[in-house]
Amino acid sequence: MSIIVNKDKKIFLLQSKNNSYAFGIDNLGLVRHLYWGSKIESIEDFEMPILTEVSTNDPVFEITKEEFPVYGSLRYKEHCLKATFSDKTREIVYKYQDYEIIKEKKIEELIIKLKDDNYDFYINLHYKIYEEYDLIERYVSLKNMSNDIIEIEKIHSGQFHIPYEDLNFSNVHGHWGAEQQRFVQKVNYGKIVIENRRGISTHNHNPYFILDRDATETSGEVFFGALKLSGNFSGVIEQTQYGETLVQLGINSHDFKLNLEPGEEFVAPSILSGYTNGGFETMTHNLHKFAKDNVLRKGLRPVLYNSWEATEFKVSCDEQIKLARKAKEIGAELFVVDDGWFGERHGIDNGLGDWYVNKEKFPEGLNPLIKEVKEMGMMFGIWVEPEMVNPKAELYKKNPDWIYHFDTRESDTSRGQYVLDVTKKEVKEFIYNMLDELLTTYDIDYIKWDANRPISQSSVKKDIWYKHIEAIYDIVKELKIKHPNVLFEACASGGGRIDYGILGIFDDFWTSDNTDAYDRLAIQDSYSYIYPIKAMRAWVTDCPNFLSRRVIPMKFRYHSAMMGTLGIGCNILKFTDEDINLSKELINEYKQIRHIIQEGDFYRLENSSKNRYSIYQYNKEDESLLFVFLPQSEIGHRGVTIRLRGLEEDSNYILKLEEKQIIKSGKYLMNHGIDFKLFGDYDSRIIKINKIVR
Repeated sequence: MSIIVNKDKKIFLLQSKNNSYAFGIDNLGLVRHLYWGSKIESIEDFEMPILTEVSTNDPVFEITKEEFPVYGSLRYKEHCLKATFSDKTREIVYKYQDYEIIKEKKIEELIIKLKDDNYDFYINLHYKIYEEYDLIERYVSLKNMSNDIIEIEKIHSGQFHIPYEDLNFSNVHGHWGAEQQRFVQKVNYGKIVIENRRGISTHNHNPYFILDRDATETSGEVFFGALKLSGNFSGVIEQTQYGETLVQLGINSHDFKLNLEPGEEFVAPSILSGYTNGGFETMTHNLHKFAKDNVLRKGLRPVLYNSWEATEFKVSCDEQIKLARKAKEIGAELFVVDDGWFGERHGIDNGLGDWYVNKEKFPEGLNPLIKEVKEMGMMFGIWVEPEMVNPKAELYKKNPDWIYHFDTRESDTSRGQYVLDVTKKEVKEFIYNMLDELLTTYDIDYIKWDANRPISQSSVKKDIWYKHIEAIYDIVKELKIKHPNVLFEACASGGGRIDYGILGIFDDFWTSDNTDAYDRLAIQDSYSYIYPIKAMRAWVTDCPNFLSRRVIPMKFRYHSAMMGTLGIGCNILKFTDEDINLSKELINEYKQIRHIIQEGDFYRLENSSKNRYSIYQYNKEDESLLFVFLPQSEIGHRGVTIRLRGLEEDSNYILKLEEKQIIKSGKYLMNHGIDFKLFGDYDSRIIKINKIVR
């Protein structure tokens, strides 16, 4: 059983494979946290401590380890919920009512039922245990059973209590073209806040927390949680004066208010959380395995070719057919037409919203191109940006009230476009019908869904920040019911929509518009801590790179992109014979090993050298891969000893180093390791390792 209850003590113990999470109900009816850490088998070990005030300036409510603190009474700490009732009371006084356990297949869910002491306002705390993955999914649902509207001013999905001080907090920072840059900072007194206020994208921070006690990849305590939300989020990390560290995640209360109508229920986005004493590697494996088994669409992702760098907006049927033939020649399996195929789309200032095929570029529609692509045995994909409209577009001229706006203000344009108010029923229906018609009319296998600007003039309703992304989720979910074989890629001006809220609704993440192969090593490394490799699109593009101006050898560019789901974005019409042959060779190699990359376990290996090696390993059953990169050789030109991970100690493995084939035990490879050396700048290798099966 993953949920154990002591009814007399009113204590609840949540058990996963290696961990325990405990809380209980005290004599005041408060839900109080007791424990989160390595497994404790007996619920009888847990007691509800009696609380005493430190002083009148440190009241009991302030120091109580509440699972879900609310606004009101002598609470001055961060709260998860703030509401205003119809009589203007701005305080919640909850009382514990009951609990319920729901069992579905192997998953158990505990619901703690709370009710306001005076109003018909119900708060349910949900805990879903994924025992095999050592993960707990937490969320809260609110129900208004009164006859009046209740205004929700703040809702965070849960609070976590970590019984340590001086922890390390890590997340990512960045901006367009420089997303997913991992940082680590010491938690001290005061609050760390991460957030998004833009409505559309999360380039700057990502909705998760990692807190560790000087952990390494393979050792040390790590507490973590990822919010399932693609819009405005906030996270607060605080070391308290009472010897613990608190974390909250949820909807950003910036410019937020939700009117909960009589009889209405609201379910907040959930947090996928976990604990390990096995370092960052175990955290990564638990999250990746959960995503691969339960969230992501089954099957291997195809090798993609995208036309953007070759043509930009100058799309034409004949040119796309030329590109498709060359893409087929090098081994692509999916051909994607990017921006420029629709409306009067010759640049960024027109076309968005007018989703008809441009007759000058495609005189006979898309079918001649699609027919060619399909006859070559490739899948066909297309780029869209459904949330946006250009001021010059016919859609805007006919429906100027469909954008986010204030009647007395001039609406902002960014990248020459407005944001459509997707929370309006007619706008949501327009986007769904447009995409449904596109997918019904044409044999399309892949949608690249972009979103290139944040929301502004967000209307008088303060719930749109959340309801906008809910509407996007709904549209794609409905489309996938009707068109179940279509793959959807989440692109938001680069890597702006990477989170567990959109993962599974969309199938791929566009990781960044920065396709520089060296920069991507850092971006992909940071991404890997939380998110699965199978959803990470990575491209080979032309040099000099449009952002970095670097010139990097093609083999290094391919190897960097082969660490995820491979895509090619070069102008392949300009490829030399040497480029073509190398591309064929490396794409074919990727196809032979992608099952290990996309579905295997991922390891960030230690670099023991003074030289700047980046080393990664993938394991799947009896097969392993090593990716070794040396972007720049440092003075001394040292090699590196690579110690592998995740092998069977008593099994033997065969691997090829340069021209020499060696056989070593798993114990040797993991403890002694192999000596390896790359030379010069932008050198890289992929090394295959196979278990010898007797």
